[in-house]
Amino acid sequence: MSEYKKLTQEQIDLLVSRGCRAEDWGTVYCTDPQSLNYVRGVRFSGTVKFGTFTEVFTLPGGIRKHSGLRECTLHNVTVGDDSLIENVTNYVANYDIGSHTYIENVDLLLNDGPSAFGNGVEVSVLSETGGREVKIYDRLSAQIAYVLAMYRHRPALIRKINEMIEDYAASQVSERGRIGDYVSIRNTRHINGVRIGNYAVISGASRLRNGTVHSNKFAPVTIAHGVIADDFIICSGSHVADNTTLERCFVGQACHLGHGYSASDSLFFSNCQGENGEACAIFAGPFTVTHHKSTLLIAGMFSFMNAGSGSNQSNHMYKLGPIHQGILERGAKTASDSYILWPSRVGAFSLVMGRHVTHSDTSHLPFSYLIEQQNTTYLVPGVNIRSVGTIRDAQKWPKRDGRKDPDRLDCINYNLLSPYTIQKIFKGIQLLKNLLYSSGELSDIYSYHSTKIRNSSLRSGLRYYETAITKFLGNSLIKRLENLPAGASDEEIREALRPTCPVGSGKWADLSGLIVPISALSALLDRMEAGELSLKELDEAFHTLHKQYYDAEWTWAYDKYADFFGYPLQHITAEEVVEIVCKWKAAVIGLDRELYEDAKKEFSLASMTSFGADGSKETKVQDFSEVRGDFESNSFVTAVLEHIKTKEALGDELISRLRR
Repeated sequence: MSEYKKLTQEQIDLLVSRGCRAEDWGTVYCTDPQSLNYVRGVRFSGTVKFGTFTEVFTLPGGIRKHSGLRECTLHNVTVGDDSLIENVTNYVANYDIGSHTYIENVDLLLNDGPSAFGNGVEVSVLSETGGREVKIYDRLSAQIAYVLAMYRHRPALIRKINEMIEDYAASQVSERGRIGDYVSIRNTRHINGVRIGNYAVISGASRLRNGTVHSNKFAPVTIAHGVIADDFIICSGSHVADNTTLERCFVGQACHLGHGYSASDSLFFSNCQGENGEACAIFAGPFTVTHHKSTLLIAGMFSFMNAGSGSNQSNHMYKLGPIHQGILERGAKTASDSYILWPSRVGAFSLVMGRHVTHSDTSHLPFSYLIEQQNTTYLVPGVNIRSVGTIRDAQKWPKRDGRKDPDRLDCINYNLLSPYTIQKIFKGIQLLKNLLYSSGELSDIYSYHSTKIRNSSLRSGLRYYETAITKFLGNSLIKRLENLPAGASDEEIREALRPTCPVGSGKWADLSGLIVPISALSALLDRMEAGELSLKELDEAFHTLHKQYYDAEWTWAYDKYADFFGYPLQHITAEEVVEIVCKWKAAVIGLDRELYEDAKKEFSLASMTSFGADGSKETKVQDFSEVRGDFESNSFVTAVLEHIKTKEALGDELISRLRR
């Protein structure tokens, strides 16, 4: 941009003739006298600076508008090159506006006093009455938020992180707002104290107050019709529209909120979707999805979760207030009209059906169904391992990662089977065996944590859990030996299997998307508490742990082979590896065949009930085929069949190499 220069008397006269006024023409500056030809009907107040106006904007429908300043009041404003400000009903005050930016039909755009633009706002997540507040800022990750919300047993750590966030928020305080380059703001009523990044599109919003729109060229943010947002941060690539209301909320990268969604004191991290319903004090980890008008999510922690229509929870016992909270671990889902009375905890990749009021904890029994029958919660352990829906979910999440920003804030591990879930399965097997031992193998019903388990369900659960462990350990072993040369000796096999990562042993945790050894996490948080790391360095350390996942996973798995298969890897032989691979093949192929049969149910005559409305049975089948396709050509079914062939060939190839 060229140097700003004061206006000459001749230039002032030109502007006055074009309907412009100024309290003091001595505080009005421009860079190019030719630009004055595109300034009309402007009231200047305070210090106003503007650049050159040469660009012409082409709008949808083909209409063209030249950049410039027309019919607006500007107070202490800087306008970059080739921008347009037109038809501002009230005024624009205390803003620096970038280049190539289009602002039209705005009621009021101001920064009223010092503002941190949403940085440092406290969100009372999980507990409405306080105690787990998360201070938001424009680089908040799901992992740092998880530590702030869930590690309250380490008050010194929480104080240290909060101090750093407060320092960051203080560094963002300014008397002037900022609107970036290539921004479009149209037909919007009220913007006060909002920092808007490059390439953002704001069209028809009702009110934006005290916030940051963290948009950029790679992942623009869109805020559309009727949106009301107070005390907020919206990250890159997100879309908020259609009368959505946000109050004290953080919206992470590539989120979609719309169709009248309402949220207060809530955190939404990468790829969340919220439509029609309501959220209050929720921690929505990556891929939390709710689409239904009748769905309320309140005081809960979720991730990779899909809420069915009519799902809701209660956090209020009408005694000490709304102080209760709950956790649905990663991948848990709720069926239509489900209800959970907090406090409760639902194990990973479980499905909740019906109404549950007994405060159950099934965290050590993942992949389960929780079913209500006659006001009693029945637990079906492990059955979701062979559900086609679970596998489909695991396949779709990576494909639906909408983050285009190369600077990704959240670490997301998509693995269905990991040390986090397998450690729970080991614990679940021990729990189920203890129930068999304590209550007798012939009992019809077993009781566990306010739930009931039928004998047949318990035995099936043991089988599913053992299949999952076999699949996971076999996958890890085969991956570790994929580069082993043919004819390798037993000692060479043992050397290839020896762990190379110093972290991984012991318990693992899921930090809202990041699966990590607790020992490594604790060491990291110790350094943070000691003041050795900044917020940026803590995030970088989380990303390093995320990249080390598979090496750390192998360190954890290494000692499990002796417990599960009876073969310690320190002394493993080629023939023992072959035995493990054969068991793995049987488990994987057997599970795939169960998935195949589960998928077939979607093509049964019962599924065709509403097809062929006015015809015969043959018409029904033909109608179904035209709409849904046939079973054998279904994309998921063909993928399962291909998976069987691939895994069988993979196992056979390794066996052949070991025996050569």
